[in-house]
Amino acid sequence: MTAPAHHHAPAPHAYVSPIPVRAAHLGDALASEWTKIRSVRSTMWTLGVMILLMVGIGLGVAAIAAASEAPMGEESALAFGFFGMLPASICVITLGVLTIASEYGTGMIRTTLTACPSRARVLTAKATVFFLLVFSVTTVVATLVAVAQVAIVDVAATPTTGEWLRATVGAGAYLAALGLLSLALGTLIRHSAGAITVMIGLLLLPLVAAMFMFSETLKPVQEFLSTYAIPSQMIALYSERPPFGDSGPAGWEPLLIMVAIAVAALGGAYALLNSRDV
Repeated sequence: MTAPAHHHAPAPHAYVSPIPVRAAHLGDALASEWTKIRSVRSTMWTLGVMILLMVGIGLGVAAIAAASEAPMGEESALAFGFFGMLPASICVITLGVLTIASEYGTGMIRTTLTACPSRARVLTAKATVFFLLVFSVTTVVATLVAVAQVAIVDVAATPTTGEWLRATVGAGAYLAALGLLSLALGTLIRHSAGAITVMIGLLLLPLVAAMFMFSETLKPVQEFLSTYAIPSQMIALYSERPPFGDSGPAGWEPLLIMVAIAVAALGGAYALLNSRDV
């Protein structure tokens, strides 16, 4: 007669983790990227220098304008924020590239993608954390500088509500979107020095090239580059009317253009990140 079959009980000393096991989600990736970006020295240095440039140059230009006592007509003192915003953008570009390209340089990206195999989730987390950090810092600094500039230059016109918003929230969003474009380019090129060089070229080269276009046949190209170069767009952000001629973006339009470019670049970064080897 055959003995009845018995089910084997679990081993008496089998280990069961007291930590609940669950699938990773975007929140985990966001927490990881926040830990990375706030713990590396490049973040402190780039944002620290950015703050010094925005405050030092912005207030310095306002003090020079106040000492000259030159009439400004209908212009408000908020436009002086551009002078600190332009050099500060180089710091934002550098941080945006380093946020992802530095991991390719050190090989840390392999660890990142092993811990989070979803490449789209990794890029989304990096872009979200980077944008919120840069937007918050630059908006606060731009607001402090704007208040100080209006107080220093008392011969300028009183800013409107729209001018206040563009000089504070608009300036912060523009620099953060420019940083997202840099992050996308860092994802595409995967080399820190190369991506930073390309971004600085995009920042300065169109305007420099336009200055040397003396031929009459190149005049339309010269006008386009002069109008849509990134420094020109920063100036237009502070203006109610196109600052260069009768046509061109002004007000909130430069910000919308930069956001559209950054979104398109991020789309390309998502596509190539999923199709290439690490």
